[in-house]
Amino acid sequence: MTEQPSPAVPDRTIKVLLAEDQSMVREALAALLGLEGDIEVVSQVARGDEVLDAARAHAPDVALLDIEMPGMTGLDAAALLRRELPALKVVILTTFGRPGYLRRAMESGAEAFLVKDAPAAQLADALRRVLRGERVIDPTLAAAALAEGANPLTDRERAVLRASAGGSTNAELAAALHLSHGTVRNYLSTAIQKTGARNRAEAVRIARDKGWL
Repeated sequence: MTEQPSPAVPDRTIKVLLAEDQSMVREALAALLGLEGDIEVVSQVARGDEVLDAARAHAPDVALLDIEMPGMTGLDAAALLRRELPALKVVILTTFGRPGYLRRAMESGAEAFLVKDAPAAQLADALRRVLRGERVIDPTLAAAALAEGANPLTDRERAVLRASAGGSTNAELAAALHLSHGTVRNYLSTAIQKTGARNRAEAVRIARDKGWL
């Protein structure tokens, strides 16, 4: 069997910003990446709303972002980085391999999307590849995303449905979102219909399971 050549690596150290709210996971990831001779974790944050400031302060080459974080999701942080620091590469690393998350990650400008159970060597290789201008996507998740289709919910429907997850009444949602009572009712009704749910609670669950929220 012919031995395959090792993937080329950059001729300089890759500086990484790591955003993950679970401290044990964050520290383990930092330790694993630190074993790579060409990768250095220059900053660690536990909140999504700390990502931009950390990126400005430490000038990383790649931002490695979890999705579910307090303050701001990794997907929203990715979109913010794309607007404010467009040269910074973004890699989404998540426990939740949901097709809707993949589509939203790509729309937010992420260059890679991997699940956390991927081997450490695969993650390190992904960081190198995005710096070469490649996109890296978990192949199983990519196939699932194609089969699932696009998110049918509009931005407004997503916002109202997300806000309703806490059990607020339509009147409370209308006041919080600065919308009329009838508009909130219509958005919720449409969201329930599009998700094939029986009520708003089920619509929230379905949308979350698919990664649409």
